[in-house]
Amino acid sequence: MNTLTSSVSDVPDTRLQQAITARMQAAGGWLAFDDFMQAALYAPGLGYYAHGSTKLGSLPARVAADGTVQPGSDFVTAPELSGVFGQCLGAQVAQALQATGTQCVYEFGAGSGAMALQICNHLEHVGLVFTRYYIVEISASLRARQQAKLAHLGQRVQWLSALPEQMEGVVVGNEVLDAMPVKLLARTAASGGVWHERGVCSAPPEVAAPFAEPGSPVPTDAAPPSQWMWQDRPTDLRPPLDVLGSHDYLTEIHPQAEAFVRTLAAHLVRGAVFLIDYGFPEAEYYHPQRHIGTLMCHYQHQADPEPLDKVGDKDITAHINFTGIALAGQDAGLDVLGYCAQGRFLMNCGLLTFLEQLAPLQRAHAAKLATEHEMGELFKVIAFGKSVDFEPIGFAAGDRIHTL
Repeated sequence: MNTLTSSVSDVPDTRLQQAITARMQAAGGWLAFDDFMQAALYAPGLGYYAHGSTKLGSLPARVAADGTVQPGSDFVTAPELSGVFGQCLGAQVAQALQATGTQCVYEFGAGSGAMALQICNHLEHVGLVFTRYYIVEISASLRARQQAKLAHLGQRVQWLSALPEQMEGVVVGNEVLDAMPVKLLARTAASGGVWHERGVCSAPPEVAAPFAEPGSPVPTDAAPPSQWMWQDRPTDLRPPLDVLGSHDYLTEIHPQAEAFVRTLAAHLVRGAVFLIDYGFPEAEYYHPQRHIGTLMCHYQHQADPEPLDKVGDKDITAHINFTGIALAGQDAGLDVLGYCAQGRFLMNCGLLTFLEQLAPLQRAHAAKLATEHEMGELFKVIAFGKSVDFEPIGFAAGDRIHTL
């Protein structure tokens, strides 16, 4: 079976390893992957998003001419790639604020603060009054970076560590859902097609010995010793669609991301929600040919499928099942206002006009936001509304709600 591989972990600070191992022992020696991912990313002070390393930027670590090592980042997001991303989203936010009769913006997971700055600048440029721009951020290091970037906006930008009890306004989130822990489900032909939940256990010294039976740690070819390794357990959990065929199949389900949307619905009194991320509708997500899932890690601008390696030092993500997100919102009382590819959304929001204002090199970078072979097709935008009735400009052409 083609599957994710475990390898030697070289996390310099072993406190995260110790915390995960202690949690694993308390759970009987096995952690479901979503619990492992939660700890790897968000363990207080230790997880990837909880310590001070630079996550977002355009360059990896590099050696300068004088021989010193220049710290780098792990990945770049659309707002860091070009300011026109936030300008386009700002145009959509402006329309939504007017249509909903609200004056507050809420951003989740604001990264470096670049998108917040771009949206605020656009709102000011078009003369739209907004009372507050709230940022909900759980990472202390990212919050500090945001506060430095947005300090000149004063009290108009405020930070929250949790959702307010009631929200009226426009909610935005770029690459928020993909960082929420996922459950891994595996089906093997050897087990007769029985579904198992994939989790993590401590690896014995003789980890290189092969395992073949379902329920035993999952090996890899010539795997070196590792602190942790995969272990599958039978489960009643299933993908939302039957996966045709009897071949080995590894995939994800997204209970935390769907719960997040339901929580948004519970707190939003009136307004609109725009979530941007990479992913597919359900029929594409659980296609029989997508047999190794979408789980991916990012470290120093390199991608790999090994979440048991460099734990705490690199990002762990999974693509989004947008059908599940849409259904979660709809079932919780939200109206689905639109769903389309990012490229089409940005075009609808005035991308071509904004591009005309840029120098050729800047224009080339910005074009990556919309071209199909870059970010334009893989990334999608989904919008919800509550107690409102309007048609967002971002979906004026190319809406794909019918594919969800």
